[in-house]
This record gives sequence, structure tokens and C-alpha cells, in this order.
Amino acid sequence: MQLYNKLNSKESEKLIDSSYLKRITLSFYIYVEIKSPKFFRDFFFINLNKLECYGRIYVSMEGINAQMSVPSINFERFKSFIYSISFFKKLRLNIAISQNNKSFLKLTIKVKDKIVADGINDKNFDPSKSGKHINAKEFNELLSRHNTICVDMRNHYESEIGKFKGAITPDVDTFRDSLPLIEKKLSKFKSNKNLVMYCTGGIRCEKASAYMKYKGFENVYQLEGGIIEYFRQVKAQGINNLFVGKNFVFDQRKSERISNHIISNCHQCGSPSDSHVNCANESCHLLFIQCYSCKKKMQNCCSKECIKIINLPEKEQKLLRKGKKNSNKIFKKGRSKNLKYKLKTSKSF
Repeated sequence: MQLYNKLNSKESEKLIDSSYLKRITLSFYIYVEIKSPKFFRDFFFINLNKLECYGRIYVSMEGINAQMSVPSINFERFKSFIYSISFFKKLRLNIAISQNNKSFLKLTIKVKDKIVADGINDKNFDPSKSGKHINAKEFNELLSRHNTICVDMRNHYESEIGKFKGAITPDVDTFRDSLPLIEKKLSKFKSNKNLVMYCTGGIRCEKASAYMKYKGFENVYQLEGGIIEYFRQVKAQGINNLFVGKNFVFDQRKSERISNHIISNCHQCGSPSDSHVNCANESCHLLFIQCYSCKKKMQNCCSKECIKIINLPEKEQKLLRKGKKNSNKIFKKGRSKNLKYKLKTSKSF
């Protein structure tokens, strides 16, 4: 019985190319008690693997968080399987705005302590008591009010390339960093302002809105389905789009175009650009914004030091990587002294 992916990314890429099958990129989450995450993880892997699904999925006792790629010919079977699980009956599938057959190249399902790392260790906190869910039309209406504060619950590298007009964009590296910061900075508005929150697909706002209510904020709202569902409703209903730029996504696409505005700049030359890349030096892998001109000039690297490394024989590169742990301490997202034009988010605390 196969319980783990046996192909590496390059092998999967070749398989995708040779199959000529169209794939659907999607995401979903649900907060629900899963008594045996390990058992559920294996059950989930076996069934998704049969359908040739790829993706990155986290399972914990508090629920499931998934970003996936499903062959279009298996999509109906995939939905039948998902909704056959009793506690998935009300689950919403967020279909990606833009599609790419190679958004994911393998199936990885991991058991985690939490499906979103929030840093909350308070036993009295109840994440089920979240804020009021609002649709795109209601979101736009609330944003037009003078007594509304809109907060982006994503990280700095996400909001840098796209955000809602007038939103506060905390200059943070992780979700867990944002919660205490927002609670502290907005504490004087707990009863006299509407606190409206949004994120990519809604999962972070479920926790964040519940946390802010727990901390005494009275009027807390969250955008149902996040930016992905907002834009779907905008297109379907002809609603005015208040999101400018791109929506950052955590797969090979790296972003989805929401509007034609470019609100960020190349971190190397300062010219308008909103294309994220990872440094070609595998021992660096820094995520940063790079324009086409700098991409050619810098060989897809973040620094001259990394250019030197990628031009070494592969054997020497492996020796340089040996013993280095692949963690956020190495793979910082958009934080490097080499990025001359890395700017702080335009409306952070």
C-alpha cells in the first residue's frame, strides 16, 4: 500500500507533460475535530493518489488545510470522494483564478499540531467563535464606511504585490506575528470601529477574527472565502473590484492577476514589477521580486555571490549545501541586505 509520493518534482513534471491532461488548481479548508489525524492522513493519501492528485495538505486534530491540483477528468470523482466524508458536507472548494498544470508537482500530506501556525497557547480561546462572514458586496459596502478598519491578515511578501484599497498591511513574516501586533495597535478601536479582515482563501481569518473577538473587539468581520472567492463574485455579479495588483499563492504559480495595477517594484533595480522568483542558488532559495531585465542580468539570482555559486560544478554546490537545514532561517522571504529596493508595505503599522 503506497502512503507516500514516490516521484520527485522533475519526474512528476515529465509525467504531466506526457499525459496532456488539463489540471484544476484549487484549495479548501475546514476547522473540524479529527480524532485520529494520522489515520485520516493515510486514508486521504490513498484515495487522492488514486485520482492522480497533487498538492500540499496539512491535517491536524483541529481540521484540514489543502492546496491541490486535480486532473480535470477526475474532478467529479474527486468531489464525490470529498463530499462522501461526513464532516466535509459544508466544505467550499476554492477554484483558482488562474490555472496551471504544474501548480503542484507531487502529493504531500503532513500531520501537524495545527493547520495554521498561530502561536496561540491560551486554553480558554475558542476558535469556533469567529467574526461575521461577509460576501464581496457586503465587504465593499463596509469598506466605504468611515468607521471601518480593514486589515490584511497575510504576510509582507503577499500584500506587497496586491491588496485592497485602504487596507492596513502589517509588515510581518508569519501569521503568528500578526495577531499580537494587530491586537495591540488597534486596541483603542475595540468598540467604536468595524474591524474587517481578509486573507487568501479565508483560513487565517477564521482564527484571526475569533482571536480579536476573544480580545474584546466587538464588531469583527471576515471576508468569506478570502480574495479568491471575492474575485469570483466580482466577475460573476459585476461588482466593483477594490483589490489592486496580484493575489500571492503558495504554489508554483506564485501569484494570480486580479487587476492590471503593478503596486510593487523589482527588489534589485527598483523598476515596476510584481513577479516573485526564488533565487536559483538552492542553498539560498530566497523569495523576492525580480523584473525580466534583472532576471537575465542576475541569472535568476538575488546576489553576485549566488551567481558565483550556481556556476560552480553541481558536486561543489552540493558540498556547500551539506549540513544546512532547509528552514525559514535560511529561506527568508524577501528579507536580505542584498535587496536594495525591498520596500516596507505601504500602509503598515
